[in-house]
Amino acid sequence: MSRSAAPATTSLYTLSKTAHQESKAGFVTALKRLWPLTAGERRSVRTAFIAILISSAAALLAPMIIGRTVDLYIRGGDFAGVLRSAALLLGIYICGFFSNYFQTQRMGVVGRTVLFNLRNRVFLKLQDLPVAFFNENKTGDLISRINNDTDKLNLFFSQGLVQFAGNLFLMIGAGIFLVSLNPPLGMAALLPALGVLVATRLMSPWVKKKNVMNLQSLGGMSAEIQESLNNFKVIVAFNRLDYFRRKFDGANQKNFSSAVGAGLASNLFMPIYGLAHNLAQLIVIGYGIYLIAAGNLTIGLLIGFVLYINSFYMPLRQIAALWSSLQLALAALDRISEVLALESNMPVSAAGRTPSRSVLKFENVKFSYPGGKEVLRDTSFTLEGGKTYALVGPTGGGKTTTASLMARLYDPTSGMVFLDGRDIRTYKPDDRTKKIGFILQEPFLFTGTVRDNIVYGNERYRNHSSEQLIEVLRENSLGDLLGRFDQGLDTKVTSSGDSISLGQKQLIAFMRAALRNPDLLILDEATANIDTVTEQLLQGILDKLPPSTTKVIIAHRLNTIANADEIFFVNSGEIIPAGSMEQAVDMLLLGKRES
Repeated sequence: MSRSAAPATTSLYTLSKTAHQESKAGFVTALKRLWPLTAGERRSVRTAFIAILISSAAALLAPMIIGRTVDLYIRGGDFAGVLRSAALLLGIYICGFFSNYFQTQRMGVVGRTVLFNLRNRVFLKLQDLPVAFFNENKTGDLISRINNDTDKLNLFFSQGLVQFAGNLFLMIGAGIFLVSLNPPLGMAALLPALGVLVATRLMSPWVKKKNVMNLQSLGGMSAEIQESLNNFKVIVAFNRLDYFRRKFDGANQKNFSSAVGAGLASNLFMPIYGLAHNLAQLIVIGYGIYLIAAGNLTIGLLIGFVLYINSFYMPLRQIAALWSSLQLALAALDRISEVLALESNMPVSAAGRTPSRSVLKFENVKFSYPGGKEVLRDTSFTLEGGKTYALVGPTGGGKTTTASLMARLYDPTSGMVFLDGRDIRTYKPDDRTKKIGFILQEPFLFTGTVRDNIVYGNERYRNHSSEQLIEVLRENSLGDLLGRFDQGLDTKVTSSGDSISLGQKQLIAFMRAALRNPDLLILDEATANIDTVTEQLLQGILDKLPPSTTKVIIAHRLNTIANADEIFFVNSGEIIPAGSMEQAVDMLLLGKRES
């Protein structure tokens, strides 16, 4: 096969250029990006828009009817005509009421649907990103994007979008009526709106920036809360409550300041729009009285003009109230889009097989973390099937990084990693994890039971009953490990692992990995928190794995690697065959002195 080097890993995830440009685009582009989220609910959106148009049309008809009633019926003393106009107005108002209620109900459903879909998309995107992304981003901020930022979009969809469109339609309609009824008076009435338009255009980017800063500070505060709660036992043990209290106080103060700034910026439009409304009323009344005196305007038409002024400028004031929601939604959309636009630099690639008897092979592998020094340089070695290999070396020498490259938690900066004679990048994640078992130094558990955790990701045993699963564990010599838990398979486990000891956590991870019967089993300090008797029991289980299973053991205790077929010394970017146990000990002692 052709051997192309892996792509450079200066960054293990990237933000697409198109998405970055979209995040700076305006309101129309934002709606285009949001529109796909309404899939399945577009009929409701269209129906809601029709309902709000009916409500707006009803509001536009009312001033004309009132003005006509004053000029034709009240001045003429036609009481029956006044009653007919009143009945017509009542019908219009009732129609507007039901239309308003219907669109509110419809858009409420749409908002919740958008929230559901968007949270799913963000969460699924996070699952597609490499480990490097989570090393460089705070979990609390990511949680805030999933929970808080998406909720801002829900509020905009359920409460702001259709109202924004309805107010816009009402403004345009009122403006048309104003100009058509009396062009000079109508144009004079609309003059303050030009000032509002200019102010809005100039201030909107600043308002949006303030809201982005507020959301970022909220994410930072969430990160501080999560860090404190996750490490609460350590905080208490070292009596550092004061330190974390100061850190949280700083994050909370930053969020308070940014929230006040965002609130002031968003609400600044309200008095500006109110001033424009008052100026328009003064212009209409003053100029209107002059036109009445000149015989060019009737009293009823002036009343209608004043009502249309309200129909034009009151929506502006309502839009000012909605503007905060709109700017907050656009700021939230930018933060969410940053996550959705991320692209992993660890895709599954297409390639043929390379004839090889080895289970795993490193070929001229180089690796460095983004912004960090080179961890491995031009490294090559081969692991054969059925053998046990040990990686030893000083702390920080690159043992865990090497194991992570074996499991494709990262891709090399350059060079190739082959699994079962095939470029590891060509395996789909499901196929790769079936071949590789990885027991971490600090294994992660899910909230549930021991059973839930040991069958996680193992479709073969997912539907087994407890009795069947216990029998499987016994057949794989894992039954004695299950006896270390008071309630067996039903022992409660939390994601923090506080309900069980660290040693028990490692036993669960061991059972989870061993049940998969992987071709390659990597143990990264898997016995570091286990007593000697249990360690001997685990060694016996390892010896009973299928003869084809290749084992890679990372350990500091020399008795753990005593039975290894081959030992590699890992330090200073190199992986060197260590030969005998005595040579490995000498190299380890020398490496510690040099470090």
